[in-house]
Amino acid sequence: MKNIARELGFLLLVFAVSSTANAAPKRPKVYRIAYVRILSSDPKAASAFYVKLGAMNSSGPRISDATQTCVWCELDDYRLYVHIGEQVVLIKEESPSPPNRIEEIVFEISDAKKMEEYLVAMGVAIHSSTPQLQYFDVLDPEGHRIGFVQKTEGVERGKKDVSLLPIIHTGFVVHDRAVEDHFYKDILGFRPYWHGGMKDDKDDWEALQVPDGTDWVEFMLNVPPDPSKHTLGVMNHIALGVPDIHAAHKQLLTNGMKLTEEPKLGRDGKWQLNVYDPDDTRVEFMEFTPVEKPCCSEFTGPHPKP
Repeated sequence: MKNIARELGFLLLVFAVSSTANAAPKRPKVYRIAYVRILSSDPKAASAFYVKLGAMNSSGPRISDATQTCVWCELDDYRLYVHIGEQVVLIKEESPSPPNRIEEIVFEISDAKKMEEYLVAMGVAIHSSTPQLQYFDVLDPEGHRIGFVQKTEGVERGKKDVSLLPIIHTGFVVHDRAVEDHFYKDILGFRPYWHGGMKDDKDDWEALQVPDGTDWVEFMLNVPPDPSKHTLGVMNHIALGVPDIHAAHKQLLTNGMKLTEEPKLGRDGKWQLNVYDPDDTRVEFMEFTPVEKPCCSEFTGPHPKP
């Protein structure tokens, strides 16, 4: 009898778990990085830097058409800039020494309301929500602000001008890889893309792609507990995709950018070039595909395209 009771109890538990899983809302699609909000101690100086990155063709630097009506806007206590095809938002910092100048990463999704419902069902608290803008945000397990905005039907973000460079990934410091993996992989559905480090037997970076596109987040691992401002700027970064790093290097010089580094091959086998804004936040130019075998691991997802 005890065995029968135990088996009945097990079957009831399985039925309850199955019923709960079936009742949980389905996760909406996550397409790409929509935009990134970056803190700036001096938005005017930062604007002069970012406008040189806004277009990479023979016509020289300029702000995208979508932002011509709002080059310098006063919104409450913020001063807001939008550059690089609606993909970078500069925010005047409120704290003199913020721990992370990547203030928020916003992903484009298929349905904001359903994503809210899904995350709440998964035990994730909503940090703030603006239903009229079809936008909300949450805090990941280590406190990074992650936003979600619903894709506007009939509007292809980032396709208004082919000279504008897409953000293909953004990186931030991660201390507990397992906890962050659970949030991004198990809850949001992000997929492994690549992992590696300065040495072949130790990971310093983990790249996870959005489930319905090729953009990725990059976990910056093994960062000391008391990093310098420059180190934080290197770790917390955005990356812009380019088809030819050497052409991008030449165009940056033409645009008046003072460069402190030369193009180099990364450990992932891709050409890259780093520049730094006035607050030392790194902007990485990266070719879309590798030109040699990567260290440490193979790529396990599709590469982004121009």
